[in-house]
Amino acid sequence: MAYTRKDVTTLTSGERRRFVNALLEVKRRGEYDEFVRTHIAYYTSDGEAGLRTAHMAPSFLPWHRQFLLDLERALRRVDPSVTVPYWDWTKDRDATSAPWTDDLLGGTGRRSDRRVTTGPFAHSEGNWPLRENVTDEEFLTRDLGRRKDPLALPTRGDLEEALDDPVYDASPWNSTSRTGFRNRLEGWGSGRGSTSWRNHNRVHRWVGGVMVGGASVNDPVFWMVHAFIDLQWTRWQLRHPDARYLPATPPALGDAQHGRIVARHQKLPPWDVTPDELEDVSRIYRYA
Repeated sequence: MAYTRKDVTTLTSGERRRFVNALLEVKRRGEYDEFVRTHIAYYTSDGEAGLRTAHMAPSFLPWHRQFLLDLERALRRVDPSVTVPYWDWTKDRDATSAPWTDDLLGGTGRRSDRRVTTGPFAHSEGNWPLRENVTDEEFLTRDLGRRKDPLALPTRGDLEEALDDPVYDASPWNSTSRTGFRNRLEGWGSGRGSTSWRNHNRVHRWVGGVMVGGASVNDPVFWMVHAFIDLQWTRWQLRHPDARYLPATPPALGDAQHGRIVARHQKLPPWDVTPDELEDVSRIYRYA
């Protein structure tokens, strides 16, 4: 029977407590740091050589869908009632509202070093040391909204621009693709700086701290962000029922993207699963 992922603002106090406790237990068991290592390992840009699966590629959405499922299964081994909630940043835009409350994720970092000092993941609580990182910081950091250079969260209109695109992805299948739902949602725009960050990318920048970079999984909000991104893929499929994951077949020999992206029926590293097999997960979960 399919379970339900809920809007984080609708969780009861008991559901919040169980979600947090499950995350802390997965961390205590050493499993959580494996997720951080995996994301760092697959954080490959389109400026690097080799296969890209997690970012700047068509498989951005199925890769993170499977990643979410793996984390959710780890949580549910601790507590079968727990699912990953999603954060709708188009309506919950306040840095003091859910999920930034003391009983969930805690708030922004302090000004001096961006260290999070509130909530169950604060370094002082002793439950969330950063053992896998791309810097030397051993504590969770955030800078919600970027105090020195303020940044706004994406709007409903920004999401609609992505959802309205009837094509899943388009050549050259990377961060420079000018059309296609995937890249519009992932958020690689033209130009430099904040004007080029859209949707998913802009949210990571708005949160700041460890959420900027390959070790972003160190902030538990990562999962809420990607649950909402995953929900958008579901909504896009409902809006464009005849559309499918692209490319359907691998780029030909001689194409710059040959061997660099995953086609619909190819295996999606590091799993033995294809994008095709991840297009419909209604038998596993649904969204409230």
